[in-house]
Amino acid sequence: MKYVVVLGDGMADEPIESLGGRTPLEAAVTPAMDVLAEMSEIGLVHTIPEGMKPGSDTANLSVMGYDPKKYYTGRSPLEALSIGVPMKDTDVAIRCNIVTLSEEEPYEEKTIIDHSSGEISTEEASVLLEAVKKELENETYKFYIGTSYRHCLIWDRGQVAELTPPHDVLGQTIGQYLPMDGVLREMQKRSYEILANHPINRERKAQGKNPANSIWFWGPGTKPILTSFEEKNHKKGVMISAVDLLKGIAVGAGMANIEVEGANGGLDTNYEGKAQAAVDALVKQGYDFAYIHVEAPDEMGHQGSIERKIKAIENLDSRVIRPVKEGLDASGEDYRLLILPDHPTPIRARTHTSDPVPYILYDSRKIQKNTWKYNEREAKASGNYVAEGHKMMDILFS
Repeated sequence: MKYVVVLGDGMADEPIESLGGRTPLEAAVTPAMDVLAEMSEIGLVHTIPEGMKPGSDTANLSVMGYDPKKYYTGRSPLEALSIGVPMKDTDVAIRCNIVTLSEEEPYEEKTIIDHSSGEISTEEASVLLEAVKKELENETYKFYIGTSYRHCLIWDRGQVAELTPPHDVLGQTIGQYLPMDGVLREMQKRSYEILANHPINRERKAQGKNPANSIWFWGPGTKPILTSFEEKNHKKGVMISAVDLLKGIAVGAGMANIEVEGANGGLDTNYEGKAQAAVDALVKQGYDFAYIHVEAPDEMGHQGSIERKIKAIENLDSRVIRPVKEGLDASGEDYRLLILPDHPTPIRARTHTSDPVPYILYDSRKIQKNTWKYNEREAKASGNYVAEGHKMMDILFS
């Protein structure tokens, strides 16, 4: 028996007036998911524990079977694991985005325009972060390059303080959301002076792209300790994601990470490559479980783009879910397939919410006959509800 999770990050949403009261998931053309839904159980699952913030960190830990209330120590430490940062028990890891701020005002009066600097490439971001490192790094504060706009700061003997995610305050003046810690605050301000007129940003502006003109700290935490996924579930698992957070969870859980060329966490990611990597891992390489993470719906939700979020969902359907099902069907393997978001990223909010998310649970041995489609509305109407998201993995393996 093989097991697959296909996770469309932030795919769930709310009814939108311009879509006739439908959600992007309802409006998207998703024949693969709709056919699967008719043969499967659908329902809602609450992935965010009560009292915890609705991040991809807590939500994906939950979906993978790790109760965030027990295992969560912060987002950035998980990302640090992914990029090979040697964390000490006394270190604090902090996520370091490269963001776009407005340009005319004093730093505290600037507005945050884009949390991802237009989904900047890793190549460009690396050059910019090196410029920041050269000026700001010392024995206490060390910068590490990640992927695209997502990077890491390690603070020796640091403190875990409240820091605001940039995607939570898009379009707002940043003064009240800057770090309370004086050193972190000053580093953010200095980074603008370093980056605003950097040759890469001059070229980006000339091309009509958002300049990557400031770093932004958030998501602090201490070194994580996760139980081995294989010991916990008696399944040999593999992670397929372009995002350091998910790769870090896999490292912490002792799972393999498969790198897919062209997978970048954006709308133009290599969907087919991810699907084929999962099928190969399960059919040819002896893995029991594959977790396929696609970031694009979440990014489009943060951008507030209805059209692009719908496109991301349609890409997930036709370019990941369909070929995964076809590949496993052709292999003759029995399998169970779970499809869901980790959390909603509503167009209205342009950030995450804690609402339950819809799921499909398909079993190739037990084909059901239903009339429902896969979306938030019909998942709720099904009456199926999982109150604790970390139990979803047990349900998948049962």
